Amino acid sequence: MHDDLVDHLTRSTPLSRGEALRVIQDVLAYFDETTEEYVRRRHRELQGRGLVNADIFEQIAADLAYRTVAPPQPSLRQLRRIIYG
Repeated sequence: MHDDLVDHLTRSTPLSRGEALRVIQDVLAYFDETTEEYVRRRHRELQGRGLVNADIFEQIAADLAYRTVAPPQPSLRQLRRIIYG
């Protein structure tokens, strides 16, 4: 599945093909969270550190400005509208 990226990583790093594939899969899984999943997970993490909600929400808002999250899954109708307007 991402053969061109695997090839690039094996050429530009000391990673083997299998290692490069695992790195790619780990990175994709990391960024596969939706915004809602990320917010819930991050809230639990920050609560576990003893932060209060006011500080937690401020931190999450700051994090989201730089965090890549998975986009919402478009419906078939939305896909058609992208193509046909």
